[in-house]
Amino acid sequence: MYALADQAPARIDVSVWAPDPLSRAGTVAQLRGASGLHIVQDGQPADGCVALVVVDEVDSESLQVIRGLRRNGTLGIALLVTRLDDRGLLQAVEAGVAGILRRSQATVQNMVTTIRSVAVGEGAVPPDMLARLLNQVGHLQRQVLAPRGLTFSGLTERELSVLRLLADGYDTNEVGGQLFYSERTVKNIIHDVTSRLELRNRTHAVAYAIKQGLI
Repeated sequence: MYALADQAPARIDVSVWAPDPLSRAGTVAQLRGASGLHIVQDGQPADGCVALVVVDEVDSESLQVIRGLRRNGTLGIALLVTRLDDRGLLQAVEAGVAGILRRSQATVQNMVTTIRSVAVGEGAVPPDMLARLLNQVGHLQRQVLAPRGLTFSGLTERELSVLRLLADGYDTNEVGGQLFYSERTVKNIIHDVTSRLELRNRTHAVAYAIKQGLI
């Protein structure tokens, strides 16, 4: 179903969370004999584990759990879910889920493959869900970000234009001349970027944009 993550460690610690004790017990029983997996005891911290969240649907409780697991230093989070609409899919990914598997397809092999992929930082999403997720992302860009002049990087096209010219070696006065802004406007743009992204100065802002592949 998914490409096997050959780079996964020889043994992966897995922390299983489910609101229903029977669901957790059933999932643990399925995985306990799987080669290369070690199921940590209930209540143990998820630090260094792949967290497997087992739910019927994504709701406020499960999202809170996923966010908490992400803060606790998991290797990654996988979601085993019965029903997942478009909103729940986007919310799960935003909260930190990297692997998704339907409970109707939750064979031991599929669960192990998803867990191994998540352990090495790979995404593992059924093709139809991936298509739905991409549609959601495209809708967000077209309907929400673009009308406000924003991109997914959190920078506006105007800010990216300034950073590109700074990266090319122009000073603030020359950048203003190229873009038909006053030098003060250019400096204000740089200040907005460095303040919002908590960067030290314009050099740091340019380095950040290059490192992130934005310019």
